[in-house]
Amino acid sequence: MTKVKKIAGFDVSKTFFDVCLCNQGVLSQKRFTNDSTGFGQLSAMLPAETHCVMEATGPYYLQLAFFLHAQAMKVSVVNPLVVRRFSQMRLTRAKTDKSDAKIILDYGIKEEPSAWEPPKVYVVQLQQLQALSAQLQKHYRALSNQQEAFFISGLMQKELGKFFKKELARIQAQLDTIEKQMHEIITQYHGELMTQLTSIPGLGKKTAMTLIVLSGGFKKFSNYKQLSAYVGLSPRIYESGSSVKGRTRICKMGMGRIRALLYVCAWSAKRCNSGCKELYDRLVANGKNKRLALIAVANKLIKQAFAIATSNCVYDKNYSKNI
Repeated sequence: MTKVKKIAGFDVSKTFFDVCLCNQGVLSQKRFTNDSTGFGQLSAMLPAETHCVMEATGPYYLQLAFFLHAQAMKVSVVNPLVVRRFSQMRLTRAKTDKSDAKIILDYGIKEEPSAWEPPKVYVVQLQQLQALSAQLQKHYRALSNQQEAFFISGLMQKELGKFFKKELARIQAQLDTIEKQMHEIITQYHGELMTQLTSIPGLGKKTAMTLIVLSGGFKKFSNYKQLSAYVGLSPRIYESGSSVKGRTRICKMGMGRIRALLYVCAWSAKRCNSGCKELYDRLVANGKNKRLALIAVANKLIKQAFAIATSNCVYDKNYSKNI
């Protein structure tokens, strides 16, 4: 006789979360506040060894996931896009927190997602600092563009100009402080890896730090292609039958910031990195678009970074020709 699994689907938001529990084939649903009080009430509802499935909804799921993991529950955190496609496949029309919890439960029952491992505290700190840095950079660019537009008009007041200068300097100082904090954390936990990555010609310190954070010290992925797909640089082929022959493009399903950093690094790498220069020159000589060639160089940098990180060595231009 097949044992009926105890599994629960969680739809988590900022202030509360909905639970849909399947225990011995019996469904039950309830809402709790997303805080320590709600977690305590949830403990009374969940039987031991319940498989808890939830989406990676920004920072809102983290505290609950940590709590359930500490209670010796199996926790699975899945990509929201995967659950969304699963819902569309089932032609689900309702969109409520209660129905979403049920969909996540159904996904967990059918797919049996793998267990989630809680990230180390310093990793979460790095992710938060990185997110704050990205937001401040966006604000800096917007303010800088506004300053330029006002200046070009020829009618900007002197006091307004002083305000822009002071505000931009303040944001830059905050960015410098955040980068310093990130570098200190990286040096403490991944100092040797940071040195190895920055030995790659063309790969800058910011890009190396970002790759370390995204890849969990290059331990989250088993090969460089997975990392490339994660950051959104893997090619996407669009073909169907004999009539649809779309252009091959990168999928862009990953993080835009790291793609932008790698693209900038590619400009430098195509000049000073022998392996990247050879690749770029060959593609351009074969008639490929220069932008496409730069994307290929960015992928080459990921491949080199992954090889160096997993082999625990520094860059060697002779060895790298085979990477």
